[in-house]
Amino acid sequence: MEERKFKVIKGGAELYSTGTKRYFISAYTTDTRLMGVIGVFIHWKLSGSPNGNDFYQFFYYDAEEYGLESYTGLLNADSTQVSQTEKALMGGLGGKNIELTEKEARWLIKKFAEGSRRLNTPLPEPQSEYRFLLDEPVSVTLKEEEAVIAKICTPLLSDYHLIHYFLMRCFARDKTAQNYLTLGELDTDSIFSETPATLCQNSINEYIDETGNLSYLCESLIEINNAYKLILTEITIADGKISSAQLCSSLRITATEAAMMLNRPEFVTVYEILTDADNFEQIFSTLTIGSMLTSHENGRLYLQFNANNDHVNRKIFRLNEDIHGMFFVSDFGQLIAAAYGLNEIHDMERMLHSSPLAPYLLPSARYEFKEPILYEFIQSDFEDFAEFLESLQQPQ
Repeated sequence: MEERKFKVIKGGAELYSTGTKRYFISAYTTDTRLMGVIGVFIHWKLSGSPNGNDFYQFFYYDAEEYGLESYTGLLNADSTQVSQTEKALMGGLGGKNIELTEKEARWLIKKFAEGSRRLNTPLPEPQSEYRFLLDEPVSVTLKEEEAVIAKICTPLLSDYHLIHYFLMRCFARDKTAQNYLTLGELDTDSIFSETPATLCQNSINEYIDETGNLSYLCESLIEINNAYKLILTEITIADGKISSAQLCSSLRITATEAAMMLNRPEFVTVYEILTDADNFEQIFSTLTIGSMLTSHENGRLYLQFNANNDHVNRKIFRLNEDIHGMFFVSDFGQLIAAAYGLNEIHDMERMLHSSPLAPYLLPSARYEFKEPILYEFIQSDFEDFAEFLESLQQPQ
């Protein structure tokens, strides 16, 4: 999973002194466990603290690689700061916020820490701010545990929904989520490799045999250690769970063949930036809270995610369909907006046009490409997008 580099607004929380008491106010979790990540928020009231009364905690858990990956604490922050931190840490998860009781929240944070130990990854700092959640005992019944798991997992709306999530979790070697989706004990070790893989695309076709039994044939494109495979499996469902999964074939394919399978149109709008870098950054940073930021040699790429994970509930699943759009800010004065659909690129254009950044942007070009090209520009040595396109038209 690619690292999510969020811009987090620190609250300067110097935690309470000895004698401070905590009173639980509220908590919620995102229902995104089947995507492999969860966000949890807890609000406490403190008494006896010299620094303020309201203490907010944000936890980000990655079940595949990092365990409890990040933590942010805010002490006596205003509502704007809390909202911005929430959006920065959880805005890209695409889930709904589900209310938790204090007991449920405490149990979840303990499970997050256990996940970190299992993955052999360090807990985020400052641990002193949430150590009480790990040290103070909490026990839940099987019924209570099942209730929490139901809260962190989005409701499954169709067989397609179930199958895509099942394959996603199996290829990721996420046994906990895999078992949640199966009927009884299901041995999938002979189908899925020991090395975790990313499900890039999955297509489903129904198959009815001569006796009238329904099964699903799934063609999965996976990426594993920068190599690609096509996996064909046959899956059956009973009582809303996966009842069987059988490997039919496995085929290695080249990166070029994988790229052809994943190809989609890309819409691009290029803007010239008409202000200095500091002023641009000050305004633009408020528009991209919650985006995933990656730095490149000639600029910064911001990925903006959809507000939901509806793309999983389709006959064909594509991993990148959770991306609403992209902004690339070049070091040479261009802002490039890109999206895979017309509605999405129009949304991005409207957002820029109605923002405080509008007077400082000059639209210079609009393009529609048959296949994605922005990443190719980012990896090139060109400074200007138009010059890059001209180079592609030159005879090789």
